[in-house]
Amino acid sequence: MAQEEIAEKVNDNRPNLLKSAGLIVIVILLSKIAGFLRDIVVANYYGASLVSDAYFYAYQIPALAIVILGGMGGPFHSATVSVFSKIIKNFNIKPELNVKKLFNTYETFSILIFGAIALICFFFPTQVMNIIISQASPELTMLAAQHLKIMSPVILVGALLGLYYGILVTYNHYLLPNIAPSMLSFGIILTLFFSKGDDTGFYLAIGTTIGALLQMLLQTPFVIKLGYTFKPCFDFFNNKNFKDILELLMPAFLSSTIGQIGIYVDIFFASSLAEGQWTAYGYANRIFQFPVGLMLSALLVPLFPLFSRLVVQEKFDEVRHYFNKGVGSLIFVGAYLMIFIFISRVDLISLALERGAFSHSATLMVSEVLFFISLSIIPYMFRDSITRLYYSFNDSKTPFYIAIGSIFLKLIFNSLLVGPMGINGIALSTTIITLINGTILAILIRKKISIGYRAFLSQIIKIVIAAAIAFLIGDFVNIILEKVLLDSFILKIVKVAIVFGASLLAYIISSYILKIEYMQDVKEKLVNKFIKRKKDAV
Repeated sequence: MAQEEIAEKVNDNRPNLLKSAGLIVIVILLSKIAGFLRDIVVANYYGASLVSDAYFYAYQIPALAIVILGGMGGPFHSATVSVFSKIIKNFNIKPELNVKKLFNTYETFSILIFGAIALICFFFPTQVMNIIISQASPELTMLAAQHLKIMSPVILVGALLGLYYGILVTYNHYLLPNIAPSMLSFGIILTLFFSKGDDTGFYLAIGTTIGALLQMLLQTPFVIKLGYTFKPCFDFFNNKNFKDILELLMPAFLSSTIGQIGIYVDIFFASSLAEGQWTAYGYANRIFQFPVGLMLSALLVPLFPLFSRLVVQEKFDEVRHYFNKGVGSLIFVGAYLMIFIFISRVDLISLALERGAFSHSATLMVSEVLFFISLSIIPYMFRDSITRLYYSFNDSKTPFYIAIGSIFLKLIFNSLLVGPMGINGIALSTTIITLINGTILAILIRKKISIGYRAFLSQIIKIVIAAAIAFLIGDFVNIILEKVLLDSFILKIVKVAIVFGASLLAYIISSYILKIEYMQDVKEKLVNKFIKRKKDAV
């Protein structure tokens, strides 16, 4: 079937994914801005210091629950969407008894497991942190343990958020789940305003817990409105649908946990480095996640439920069409994003964070880490996208096995790179492993579906060429402006804007000349939209 026929058929029978993606982009952008403001406030109060290191070390365990497990694309969200989207017969009425029973079984299971983990972190925080940062000083370990104790409720909240997020997305409610994460940022910002010169970071940990609770409280009424109220149900062994969830959830959960173990491996190596280096890694990673997470969420949130339904219906041509178009568009945008970060990262970090306790030396430290992390933008986007395709085939075991292998690779690459490169070695190690993972997943998916890599790779090569041209032009403009402009806040904004415009224009022109498919799609959409508006005006 021709690609044009597939697109026409899909557009006739499916929701307007472009419209959904556009709405999600706006909502997630607002949430990312809230997170950006949070980082500015936290950097202003604590800089890159012992206190910030302690918080970010301790936060890794709550983050596993609220961001990795319960967030967009996490195993709780993915398992919920995959199973519930197949058993709900009518999305316009209240759920049937078997659906509600599955929801209650799932929620009871989550409360028992993650409630127990939260209690362990509350009563034994020092022992937990001694395991995670065994090479750290006693002062750092004790401070991190106190932070962990304060944030322990977040572990339970995160598991419930993943379930609620999945239910809302299954019903095509994309707005609220993507607004809710901003509550975490607002909780931290508001709490810090009352900290009165806190030099322990306890207010930062308290704000994190308050923000997570607000995030759950925001989503709960809407889940109840859909017809899902909680009643304890312990039907763990006889409920076939719950077994289906576990078959998908457990390997995906272990895969995510394995990924987090990779972070703990990084923490082990980082805890012996100079003060503030782990904080620098954290800020660089969040700057990286700002645009990358935005793009992945915008595309994968509406596409993942669709993939699951199309796979069940065995409409593999449509799956292939959406995957190639979606991932190709991500890489097309991500390639430009990568070269812009390479050129302007120091100015961007300085404009965003360099104030209060955050010094220029901290800016340079973050910018170096960001360079090595940004090398992973394209493989990161591809890996996360193709992982969702595995989940659509109810296969979370393959990503899990590959994630296990990544732990051993992490140990090897960190051992080789951290000594000569410090925290930058951890960043480069992460990039190399992301590339390896994406490549292996790309090869193994061919057992399930033919993606058509030859045509896809030809477009990627053209994108790389266009990005290289844009980098050379943008970097040349950046060097010239550094010589003629003074180092002031306003002029830095002007400089970044000019570099952005020059490099983007070069990228667009190069893409057009090279006839990159995704550039042609954008052009056609804009032209058609302009013609439609002109006709409406007439």
